[in-house]
Amino acid sequence: AAEARPRKVIEDPYETAAKTASGVVASGAGKTGGLYMPPYKLAQMMSGVDDKASAQYQRMTWEALKKAINGLVNKVNVSNIKAIVVDLLKQNVIRGRALLVRSLMKAQGASPNFSRIYAALLAVINTKMPEIGELLVKRAVNQFNRAYRRHDKVVCNGVVKLIAALVNQQLVHELLALQLCILLLETPTDDSVETVVTFVTECGAALAEVSPQALNSIFERLRSILHEGAIDKRVQYMIEGLYAVRKSNFADYPAVLPELDLVEAEDQITHEVSLDEQLDLEETLDYFTFDPDFEANEAAYVRVRREILGDDSDSESGDDDDDDDDDDD
Repeated sequence: AAEARPRKVIEDPYETAAKTASGVVASGAGKTGGLYMPPYKLAQMMSGVDDKASAQYQRMTWEALKKAINGLVNKVNVSNIKAIVVDLLKQNVIRGRALLVRSLMKAQGASPNFSRIYAALLAVINTKMPEIGELLVKRAVNQFNRAYRRHDKVVCNGVVKLIAALVNQQLVHELLALQLCILLLETPTDDSVETVVTFVTECGAALAEVSPQALNSIFERLRSILHEGAIDKRVQYMIEGLYAVRKSNFADYPAVLPELDLVEAEDQITHEVSLDEQLDLEETLDYFTFDPDFEANEAAYVRVRREILGDDSDSESGDDDDDDDDDDD
C-alpha cells in the first residue's frame, strides 16, 4: 500500500495576516503573507495589545497608517481635495512622510494627467511640513535622472509632468526647470525634444511669469533645432504646436487652476534642488523601524495636529483606510 501522505495544515489566512502585521511573520513569507487585512480586523488586533510602546503595536499602527494614507491619496480629486488634506493631516504624516511621498508618486505615475491635483495637495501640506515637500521634490528629481539615464521615455514624460506641476505650485525653484530643459536639449533626440515640449506646455505659463528670460532661451533653442531639421517631422510639428500655445499665452494651460489654487504665494515654501547634486532620499523612512520614543512622538504629533486643525481634529474618519493597494512594508 502506498504510504499515506501527511495532511497539509492550512492556516487561517487572517491569522497569517495578523502575524504579518504584528511582525511575527515577515511580510513576504508565504502566499498569504501580504493578504489584505480589513481595517476592523487590524483595529481589533491593536485594541488587544496592552503594551502601546511594544514593537508589535508599533508595527500595527504603521500598517494602519500606510492603509489610511494610501486610501486617502487614491480618493483625492478636484472636488474633495480640501477634505482629503484635512484627513491626511489627522494621520501622523511626520512619521509616515515617506509613505505619503511614495503613495503620491505611485498614484501620479499611474495617472500623470492628475499631476496638478497631487501637486496642489502637497502644496498645502508643504506650508505646514516642508520636509514632506522637500522629500518628494528630491525623489522626483532622482526618478527623472534615473529614467533619463535609462532612456525610459514613458517614465521621463510622466515625471516631468509632476515636476512641472511642482514648478506651477512654487514647490520647486524655476532654475530646476531650466536645468532640465538644457539637459534634454543639449544633444536633442526625438524623445528628448518631445519631453521638453510636454514639460514646457505644462509649466510654460509659470515660467513666463517668474522667469521670462529663461523661457525665451528655451524657445530659442527649440527654434534652432527646428531649423536644423534633424528631428522627425512629427516632433517638428510638436514644436510648432508649442509655439502656438505660447502665442496664446498658454491660455489652455494655466499654471494653477482656480480650484487648485489653495495656497497664498507668500505662504509657500520653495525648495531649491539641482539635477546634479547628491540627494539624500531618506529611503530608510519607507520601512517600519522600532521607535523607543513612540508614545512621546505620537503625543507630539497630536499637539501639532491640534495646532494646525484645531481641537476638534481628534475625531478621525474610520472609513478612509480601506483602499490600500500597496503591499510594501
